[in-house]
Amino acid sequence: MVRARLTDIAREAGVSSATVDRVLNNRPGVRAKTQAAVRAAAARLGYFGETEPALPVRAEVRIEIVLPAGTNSFIRELRHHIETSAALLSGATVRVHSIEGFNPDSLAAKLAEFGAPDQGVAIVAIDHPTVREAVRALSQRGSPVLTLVSDIHHVPRVGYIGIDNRSAGRLAGYLVGRLLGPGRHHVAMFAGSFSYRGHEEREMGFRHVLTEEFPEIRILESTEVRDEESRAYAAAKAMLERHDDIGAIYNIGAGNRGIARALEESGKAETIVFVGHDLTEYTKAYLLNGTMDVVIDQNPRVQAREVLAQLIRSVKGEGWRAASIRVQAVFKENIPEV
Repeated sequence: MVRARLTDIAREAGVSSATVDRVLNNRPGVRAKTQAAVRAAAARLGYFGETEPALPVRAEVRIEIVLPAGTNSFIRELRHHIETSAALLSGATVRVHSIEGFNPDSLAAKLAEFGAPDQGVAIVAIDHPTVREAVRALSQRGSPVLTLVSDIHHVPRVGYIGIDNRSAGRLAGYLVGRLLGPGRHHVAMFAGSFSYRGHEEREMGFRHVLTEEFPEIRILESTEVRDEESRAYAAAKAMLERHDDIGAIYNIGAGNRGIARALEESGKAETIVFVGHDLTEYTKAYLLNGTMDVVIDQNPRVQAREVLAQLIRSVKGEGWRAASIRVQAVFKENIPEV
């Protein structure tokens, strides 16, 4: 493919070739709105190839991302993509913070450290009164706040970046019902913590679609495993020992490695349907060896890019631009290239 010329970009953006040259070589003297139009035109014409263009932002913009610590492979992937996208930014400082997962006091304490009009903050939100008050206080100090992966309501946030978790849960329920087929079946369900609204919404969607379309399927238990591999392993092992009639497992959050290990040790990996979330190096391997049947993915690369772009726009007062994060059901036969 022939790389777009400056004249092509100038025509697409409605500016002069000299302006395009100044923007693409990061020279001063071009308004931010014009810079954005030029870079958007260049991106549409494939000028940047596979590389994301650096976002032109003011030097004083500061971005704080707060993620839960732990063994969650998806969060590790998300952090990697945030740091990779941040390296492409021009004139913005991005810091990623790790806190104890599922602890509202730890998240609230971290939010208390921030607060300024030039500082945007993104959090994986815990739906708890302490966190809601911390977000309100942070907003009053002037920082735009954005929720990521899991939302929280009734707070002055500027927006949410993530999938429709209720829809993802309904998709999981539909897939479990179709894979199990007609007849009476029992399903075991695991979650990280229902203090995350996203996990609660996935459970609601899952239960609703089973009730609506597969009324003979019953959920045996719903167990929180705090998104930890060891907890997930112990809980799944105990569940398999208590019940010899489990037809399927739905894992709402992380902990897939622990559940997969318990399934493989039990010798039931090939007979029990296993549906979970987030395509990682581990879940890819489980799809390939047959331990998992379906992974519902939410594309951390796109979420990382959008959270930075949306926060920068918010700090600059440019308003919210709706971002759609797709949900994809990944089987062994359609594992995407990364």
